[in-house]
Amino acid sequence: MTNKQTHHGRCLCGAVQYDVEGPPQIVAHCHCVDCQRLTGAGHSTGAMFAGDRFRMTGEVAQFKLRSDNGNEVTRVFCPACGSPIFGRNTAMEGFLTISLGTLEDSSGFEPEVVVFARNRKPWDVMDESITTYDAQPGWKPHDGV
Repeated sequence: MTNKQTHHGRCLCGAVQYDVEGPPQIVAHCHCVDCQRLTGAGHSTGAMFAGDRFRMTGEVAQFKLRSDNGNEVTRVFCPACGSPIFGRNTAMEGFLTISLGTLEDSSGFEPEVVVFARNRKPWDVMDESITTYDAQPGWKPHDGV
């Protein structure tokens, strides 16, 4: 992926559309209980980008919650079809994590880490070669993995 590449995405009904530029900071599978409830699956997969590289059109709704370690997490979704568009976490100021399944073409993205593996369900099988953390690692986006 190049720094100039633009990725397009949308919700299921098309009411919310977005563009984001460049490669992601990181791509991660998350097995936290909140992501399991959000997706109705064993994990979510997201790509983290700097917020200033993201542009969105359409009306969205949001839901805020407090994580186990005290961070405020905001989930942004389409109010018409319910598609999760992105999330923000106060521990990662200036960044947002796009729900990878909302991209028009996510085939060039490759998960680099698995977080909250302690909550992984036995039926949700992951590639064992991916770096795995039992909880959220202590790094910030500018640190890398």
